[in-house]
Amino acid sequence: MNKAEKDKLQKILTTYLKEIHKIYTEGDFREESFYSCLEKLFGDCSQLFVSKEDVKIRILPKKTEVGIPDFLIRKNGEIIGHAEAKTPDSNLHDVEKSEQIQRYRNGIPNLILTNFLDFRLYRDGKFLKTAEICRFPALEGLSPPVPENISDFSELFSEFYSFSVPEITSASKLAVELAKRAKFLEVVLAEMYDKKEGLGFVSIHHVFQKSLIETLNKERFVDLCAQTITYGLFAAKVMARDKEINRNNAWEFVPGSLDLLKKAFYVMMGPDAPEAISWIVEDIVKVLNKTDISAIYEEAKTVYKQRDPVIQFYETFL
Repeated sequence: MNKAEKDKLQKILTTYLKEIHKIYTEGDFREESFYSCLEKLFGDCSQLFVSKEDVKIRILPKKTEVGIPDFLIRKNGEIIGHAEAKTPDSNLHDVEKSEQIQRYRNGIPNLILTNFLDFRLYRDGKFLKTAEICRFPALEGLSPPVPENISDFSELFSEFYSFSVPEITSASKLAVELAKRAKFLEVVLAEMYDKKEGLGFVSIHHVFQKSLIETLNKERFVDLCAQTITYGLFAAKVMARDKEINRNNAWEFVPGSLDLLKKAFYVMMGPDAPEAISWIVEDIVKVLNKTDISAIYEEAKTVYKQRDPVIQFYETFL
């Protein structure tokens, strides 16, 4: 980062801390009170760290109590990462040990955890960098604090924005990536079930019990749903080959020979699919659209002596 860029970043952070300080000192704030400041910070920084590319920042809805990250960041339409925020007085050393953050780290490949002052970057579950632009006591002063550790912050955000899902060319690598996301999805589905989030989700369980497996308990049901969604998306991508799939068209590509999978997949991915899982589905789709399906076909043909990767992949996935 040259001097002009560093000066611009310092100005961005100075303005950002001024707004954070104003909200904090006025009192009666919640975590969400600071969201607009962080959203603007991501947007302003994208102009410095992402050259001529379209970056969009979305605050994920809080209509549901089911645990989903606070921010989703896209670059040229592709999800590149998420951010989870806590109030400025939060101790991130303690927060990062929580079950929620451990789950996010295990399921989200590019994640920022922040209390709006300290920023921590995790890549594939591992802690990568930290940048504390202001110590919490400084926020309680009469005047807005001056940003610190600007170079560290620059490196962290540059690393965050540089992330891209690599192309996948083997069934084993794809199985690992999809399994991680399926396990994450299972946890969110379990929370949805307990809180009765999503139209008809619990009723699907009752239908499955009545028509398929009488002894199907909640744990097995949410596991079955997570597998159905993830594996259904894989089957759709295999049939779509070079065409990109998305949440709206994926069910059309599920093979007709897998009739039960196709019907169950449509029920779970249809118009009434809950918002709480949409971002995970998007992430799975992102991975699949970056997968070389022709290479997966060749692997099934060469290694397993068969041409149908949809059937062969399921054992690897499990």
